[in-house]
Amino acid sequence: MRELAARVVLMDGWRRAVLAMLAGAITALGLAPVDFFAAGFVGFPLLVWMLDGAAGNPAAGALRRLAPAFRIGWSFGFGYFVAGLWWLGAAMLNDGNAFLWAIPLAVLVLPAILAVYYGLAAALARAFWVDGPWRILALAVSFSLVEILRGMLFTGFPWNEIGVMAAPVPLLMQSVSVVGLHGMTLAAVFVFAAPALWVAPRDRAPALVLAALLAVAHAGFGAYRLATAENPTDAGVAVRVVQPNIAQTEKWDAAEADRNFARLVQLTETRPETPLAAKTLIIWPESSVPFLLTERPDAIARLATALQPGETLIAGAARAERRDDAAPRYYNSVYVIDEEGVIVDARDKTHLVPFGEYLPFQSFLEGLGLRQLASLPGGFSAGADRSPVMLAGIPAFLPLICYEIIFQDEIDRSAAKRPGFIVNVTNDAWYGNTPGPYQHLRQSGLTAVALGLPLVRSANTGVSVVTDAYGRTIDGLALGSAGTLEVKLPVVAPFTVFSRVGNLPYWILIAMSSLLLCWLSVKNARRD
Repeated sequence: MRELAARVVLMDGWRRAVLAMLAGAITALGLAPVDFFAAGFVGFPLLVWMLDGAAGNPAAGALRRLAPAFRIGWSFGFGYFVAGLWWLGAAMLNDGNAFLWAIPLAVLVLPAILAVYYGLAAALARAFWVDGPWRILALAVSFSLVEILRGMLFTGFPWNEIGVMAAPVPLLMQSVSVVGLHGMTLAAVFVFAAPALWVAPRDRAPALVLAALLAVAHAGFGAYRLATAENPTDAGVAVRVVQPNIAQTEKWDAAEADRNFARLVQLTETRPETPLAAKTLIIWPESSVPFLLTERPDAIARLATALQPGETLIAGAARAERRDDAAPRYYNSVYVIDEEGVIVDARDKTHLVPFGEYLPFQSFLEGLGLRQLASLPGGFSAGADRSPVMLAGIPAFLPLICYEIIFQDEIDRSAAKRPGFIVNVTNDAWYGNTPGPYQHLRQSGLTAVALGLPLVRSANTGVSVVTDAYGRTIDGLALGSAGTLEVKLPVVAPFTVFSRVGNLPYWILIAMSSLLLCWLSVKNARRD
């Protein structure tokens, strides 16, 4: 291994760039659905050794001195995001040839942009690089900080944050309830990079011991939390999740609208012989209603006949807001419809997908002939309210539409507004049978575990699940299948550390790590 490390350190030029891309692509094998998290123990040591060889010219300015590290980090990120997000190109194949031109943008240009964050992480780490084993701490701190930026800047896109790789199963998800996903990233990068220290001649023991302790504590805490967790259900409430499995090419076809609606109603009327509870919540996926429901009184009347006493429907649908002096606004919403077919509440999606649901710089880009994937004039508008829905006799629930659920930092964690469970409606039919739906499911589960809330998830083509507050699947429907599942509603877990204080434990760890790195830098400078 020492000989391999020496060869990697001395690499330069295109060979180093190719190796960095390969290391990033290998690391992406740790993502769902492959879940080979051990790939991180290959990709990150290679990254450490390449950064060891990226010292730059000491006489040059700071930017030029850190440029080699930036290029290595960018190459690593490009390989990681291409391998982890290639499936986005599938979304461009659902509208004939209209978006074929955008496939390179989704598969190559977007990863190239996202890779800039990892380039910044590598450059920041190299700026605080210290001799000896603790340089992997600089890498861990830098990666976790830029992951926060990736989730915030330019509307944010925190998909496949590195910490996700450390949580392939419920046993390994529980740490997120304490340190959040950013804390998981901090620990994961440190542990994944630790094998790079085996080639160090000395002083490696403390860092390796810490990495081993973190790994053991991660698994041990998960085992303890699951072993001591109660798993009761609400005897008075059941949930029926509907998965219609409607192809994206048929979803907005006007000729198929009534047939698609009839399929949803038919699945809704598929009930167990004996009701599981006095009240039942029925969940339809995102944009499941293929027309503006409020403009189809016949459809509302059909729902009134389909719903039995004690049943409430939560349906994803487009909502129009008519205005006398301007074009209507459209919202990606969920309707709450009672047993009499009355719309009693609604929530709009607040965090929209750029280019998917709206077009940034709309006037300019439409002048170039571009449009968003959503088949609505002007796209969707963002909602303003993300509060839980309150219904009589049912625990309050927080509706999160599509990828809203991966933005842990945006969810209101105040005790007064704590819901009893999360309802996540989504339409991953855009991506077909690719890793996309599995990655979305994994990140949805991590948010629920972080908050200590059960997850009720309805996806058009899958994967639909009901999990308890610890991420354990109670029942689910496979990707590409149609059907329903009905189970009693799991109850909320006690407040988690993350639900109480958010990212405070993470920031404490960052402060402690930064102080250690500063002390080591000063110590090394005095020694030199």
